[in-house]
Amino acid sequence: MKLHGRSYDRDSLARLAGDLSAAGGVRSVVLDDGAERGIRTLEFRTGAGLSFDVLVDRAMDLGGAELDGAGFGWRSATGFRHPGLHEYRDDDGLSMMRSFSGLLLTAGLDHTLFGAEVDASQYRYPPRRTVSNGLHGRVANLPARLTGYGEQWQDDGRCVLWAEGEVRQAAIFGEHLRLTRRIEADLGGTEIRLIDRVRNAGFDPTPHMYLYHVNIGWPFLDEGAHYELPLRKTVWRSDSVAEQDISNTTMPPPVPGFVEQVYEHELEPDEHGLVRPRLVNERLGVFFELEYDTAQFPCFFQWMHLREGAYAVGFEPSTHHVQGETAARENGSMTFLEPGEERLYSTTFRVGRI
Repeated sequence: MKLHGRSYDRDSLARLAGDLSAAGGVRSVVLDDGAERGIRTLEFRTGAGLSFDVLVDRAMDLGGAELDGAGFGWRSATGFRHPGLHEYRDDDGLSMMRSFSGLLLTAGLDHTLFGAEVDASQYRYPPRRTVSNGLHGRVANLPARLTGYGEQWQDDGRCVLWAEGEVRQAAIFGEHLRLTRRIEADLGGTEIRLIDRVRNAGFDPTPHMYLYHVNIGWPFLDEGAHYELPLRKTVWRSDSVAEQDISNTTMPPPVPGFVEQVYEHELEPDEHGLVRPRLVNERLGVFFELEYDTAQFPCFFQWMHLREGAYAVGFEPSTHHVQGETAARENGSMTFLEPGEERLYSTTFRVGRI
């Protein structure tokens, strides 16, 4: 691997430093102030300028993230709020907005997009005929059981920084879904690999929807930054697009009173089924790129929230279309996992210099 302009293997690094943390690694800490107090966090440093936090008590989502000190993981005014403060039914189903911050917020496991009250007859419990779901579901505010983390040398000479955990979303007379998440980054590298498995651990057919809300903030996002897509066609736009007439490719500075703009795009995959939408900041000479498999995430949303004080753009690969769960149930596209059935999602977050 390359570090600081030179190539190293395990032995040559060991000759220079008695602890791998001189080069990079994974460190476990607990946040200890304000609304963040008590959140277990894993700090990743790759030694190549990439650093990021894994919020163990927030579904092992990704919090702050930087390249050479320049942030790209969005920081909102909510901070990384402890899940114990979360009230799922608060704000008429929009409670997610009180804990919405960071590079990645995971949506699911049984519901994504706007709130919906849906049939729950498959659970065979007469007092609970329906399930009421809020914006983007429950999983992002569930703590994980941390099963391991550290640094592991591979046979090919790479050192992989890693963490694994399990998030359980379960209710009596309800769903029993488990998310097993592995996060990897190479020592000397500038990419984050996310490998997720969602399994129906219960004994009833269970709804499954999944979405990554990947959020890029300042300074990667700035006036003149370009949002680049392998665009085939745009299949849906929010009403605010026509009302505001603000470009979705070249970013303006923060806009007073901006109303979020959302697009659903159909993207053109390469020969392996992969797409790589990106944000490029030529002034800083940096880019952020998301690589995912369109067989796993057939839908993609572009989120623009360019308001003062909440300046962000989003990349949202999704299993279902923007109309949400009610529409998916009506048109037959809703996913139900049979007992023991699982889905795999493998995604790469990549940053670099142009």
